[in-house]
Amino acid sequence: MRAPPPEDDDAHFDLKDFLPYLLNIAGEVTSSGFQSSYKNQYGMTRTEWRVLFHLGRYGDMTARDICARARTHKTKVSRAVSALEKTRFLKRHKDLEDRRFETLCLTPEGYKAYKALCDKARQFDRALSAQFTAEENAILRRCLRQLADLP
Repeated sequence: MRAPPPEDDDAHFDLKDFLPYLLNIAGEVTSSGFQSSYKNQYGMTRTEWRVLFHLGRYGDMTARDICARARTHKTKVSRAVSALEKTRFLKRHKDLEDRRFETLCLTPEGYKAYKALCDKARQFDRALSAQFTAEENAILRRCLRQLADLP
């Protein structure tokens, strides 16, 4: 049995031009390209890399802070924190005033991994950006920061 022909409005809609779809596919393609850097060398997941990055870049913080900054669900961050603790890349410190909260910080091994991965991220970013002119890069980054509501 054949599908009914599309209505006129549907005929003009093409998923390949739907911005959320394009952003998702572009994000997946580029993210999976960098994935080998943290997965092969350190066995990390994407969320673990993001937690490591936030602690390395912004210093000690709570898991809640990381969730807000990285816009990642608390369950994923919690799993990533546990995994990074097992690999001795981070430590938890109980808040002395409110024992319900823990401050997370990188260990020296975690900071070393952070620095190495930042170098790889810079190289990956340069290679990815090389397909665009300087003007295209500036426009692309400005538009993506605007969509992501980033400063």
